[in-house]
Amino acid sequence: MDDELIDEGDIPRSRYTRLPGKGFFYPDSLDEERAERRAKEAIEGSEAVVIADGDADGLACAAMIREAYDAALDAADFEATVAGRLDDEEADGSESEDEVEDPTEDAHTQSPVGLVAAGPYSIDTSLERVLAHADDDVDLFVCDLCPDDYEWVAEPLEALAESTDSIRWFDHHQWDEATAAAVRDLGVDLVVGESDEECTADVALRSLDHEFDERWAELAAVTRDHDLWIKEDPRSDDLADYSYWADSEEYAAIVGAYGADLPGPVREFVADRRVEKEARIDAAVERAVTHEIGEWTVAVTYGRCSQNEVAEAVRERGVDAAVIVKPAGSASIRGSEEFRHAHEVAGKVNGGGHPQAAGCKPDIYDDMLDYAHHWTTEGQACKRVILAAFEAVAAEVAEAGEEDEVDQNEIEGDGDDE
Repeated sequence: MDDELIDEGDIPRSRYTRLPGKGFFYPDSLDEERAERRAKEAIEGSEAVVIADGDADGLACAAMIREAYDAALDAADFEATVAGRLDDEEADGSESEDEVEDPTEDAHTQSPVGLVAAGPYSIDTSLERVLAHADDDVDLFVCDLCPDDYEWVAEPLEALAESTDSIRWFDHHQWDEATAAAVRDLGVDLVVGESDEECTADVALRSLDHEFDERWAELAAVTRDHDLWIKEDPRSDDLADYSYWADSEEYAAIVGAYGADLPGPVREFVADRRVEKEARIDAAVERAVTHEIGEWTVAVTYGRCSQNEVAEAVRERGVDAAVIVKPAGSASIRGSEEFRHAHEVAGKVNGGGHPQAAGCKPDIYDDMLDYAHHWTTEGQACKRVILAAFEAVAAEVAEAGEEDEVDQNEIEGDGDDE
């Protein structure tokens, strides 16, 4: 493929935000090969291994675990690398990244606590990699990840329960009771916090047997501020954005050293990247269309953007829920105090999550022609199946409300008879 076709430099934002990022066009086979190699290098010989979601919450947990094991990486090289990125941009690309040696390139091999960044749909693969490459009696931690069902992770997890010294799983998502029971039956120390009160960093902080100083409690609080969408501390947006734009090793090292107060070069880097981020948010908000479904007003939009900020912007227009369909085929569902069924909607279209924040990827893409249709119609098919899921949940909620009303009338009637 001609690089210029996916180079955003000369393409109008109105066009490239309708397409996935460059990584989408990188073959999965090559991506998997690189991920497998890096995971092996991170895992082999480690005293402990952390499988964590690659967002601010999951990586804060990884930083805490490294602190507890006295295994944090020095943040100085990472700071220098961030400063170098800013210098390159100011020089208008006069020196390519390929010509500059990156002292953090092998950072994933340096800590005795290996870090494997994962997503909700790659938990099984990450567990398999630990099983394949970890030493016997390793300590395993899984953070900020929730399997949709036990069978999905059963085989590697059962084998790891036999070979590891311990498995501790920290999370705050909505767990199916049967899945949680099956995981605990293996001897896994599963701690699940209340999803609307704690983030996983809170869970890890109170669960790890280590005397953390106040800096770590503050990091957990600021992480929670964004993860639960409280939005009272402006630093939480910086953490969330930085975790998205930085490599997982870089983020874990920097917040491990500085907590929620990011150093100057990192703040400058985040501010610089945020200019583009805000423009993408504006484009997605302009594309939003509202739908009346049951008692709810649902806004649906499309584009490569920051879903949380887009959802907040459309909620300010009075909607109860927002759906952000991404060019890569997935979608984010965000609720409000009036709509706490996001995980139920997502569950009907190959996803899951929290009552007010969930994600999914409908199983509707069979080949590149389906994706071409997705891009040129701004996710028409994906929007259609998600709206159908909203309608199904609305019908279920209405039916449950009618049953509750009947039950209440029967109770009142019984009282009258007495």
